Amino acid sequence: MAVINCPSCRKKISDKSESCSHCGVPLKGVDQEKLASFEREKRIKQQQSLMTHSFIAMLLFCGGFLFLFWQNAQPGSWQYVTAMSSTVIGFILYIVTRVRILLVKRKLK
Repeated sequence: MAVINCPSCRKKISDKSESCSHCGVPLKGVDQEKLASFEREKRIKQQQSLMTHSFIAMLLFCGGFLFLFWQNAQPGSWQYVTAMSSTVIGFILYIVTRVRILLVKRKLK
């Protein structure tokens, strides 16, 4: 029994296995076209996941900002601290997620 790299995810698997235990790609009868299809699906899922993270970060940012002004929170109160924390965390997560999206798109080229 030899250890080989999976043609899709490049992780080490047994050459006797029917499919990759990491990504689920069937190893018997796989051609280049099928591998390309698996790669496209994997990239699409990753991009969708990143867009979801971006949306959640934007909701945190907007929710904190709106809560700050709708509740007329005074500096030093727990409402103010909560709203500012949500706004700052949402902004930072949004920027980080957008950078990750750009890196994924650059990797595709």
